[in-house]
Amino acid sequence: MRVLVTGGAGFIGSHLCDALAARGDQVFVLDDLSTGRFQNIEHLPGVECIIDTCLNQEIVRDLVREVDVVYHLAATVGVQLVVNHPIQTIVNNIRGTEVVLEETCRYRRRLLITSTSEVYGKGSREVFGEEDDRVIGPTHRHRWCYAASKAIDEFLALAYWFEKRHPVVIVRLFNTVGPRQMGRYGMVIPNLVEQALRNEPLTVFGDGKQTRCFTNVTDVVPALVKLMDRKDINGEVYNIGSTQSVSIEDLAKRIAEKTGSTSELVFVPYDQAYGPGYEDMRHRAPCLEKIHQAIGYAPSSSLDQILDLIIAEKRTQLNPA
Repeated sequence: MRVLVTGGAGFIGSHLCDALAARGDQVFVLDDLSTGRFQNIEHLPGVECIIDTCLNQEIVRDLVREVDVVYHLAATVGVQLVVNHPIQTIVNNIRGTEVVLEETCRYRRRLLITSTSEVYGKGSREVFGEEDDRVIGPTHRHRWCYAASKAIDEFLALAYWFEKRHPVVIVRLFNTVGPRQMGRYGMVIPNLVEQALRNEPLTVFGDGKQTRCFTNVTDVVPALVKLMDRKDINGEVYNIGSTQSVSIEDLAKRIAEKTGSTSELVFVPYDQAYGPGYEDMRHRAPCLEKIHQAIGYAPSSSLDQILDLIIAEKRTQLNPA
């Protein structure tokens, strides 16, 4: 097939391009390289990369017209970017998705939209299902604009399915990690690994008791492809993630042990890291029953395997031969 991947030069997007190219698809990438890197896809023969944004509707229209399906991954991501650039976050995430929906609907191209576990907000559950209620913080706290913008993306996509029968499926990604992910925008595992390898203090925000589930990008990408290949699940939302929870404090300790680091943990208050009033959720883990029933999804990588991969990559980057 001819496939468009918005955000295809980013961390997850580039791994998706790898998988699509490997099965013989012709891949087009639209990426403004704000957080993605051309180096992530330059090894792929035949991939055509257009350096622009989804806000450019003419470019999006030209690309959508030429392809069979579209994976929409382009978005403003990362805690630091969201907190420091709320306008960029809101406009890119909402208007960018609106443009992609308009043009894929115009040409009846099947569309997969990547959303986020952040849409569950600060709900008190430890495990979140697709039908659960959402609890979002107040509008004067910029931290919540990412969750709200991605929720609007979902509402809009589902409205297109309801009113126009536009073939679209939505996935909510939970803390996806792996090679090519950078820590500079607040991604916790790359940050901690780089700090550990440099024997710098390991910065843990809050009290470190908050828990997360980390999923290998190599588990996530095949799920995206399988969902896109299913033609009978339009208008559905699926969690993708892992059910292996770990506290951020224990995660930092495990990374220090695996790297042989002399680093000590330093606990940084949220207000100091992200400004006054920052809120975080204590626990966030996905219910995977729905996606397991749809495509047989079950993550295969353990947290230790994921950490070993990232440590090996970061060690090579810090100490090139």
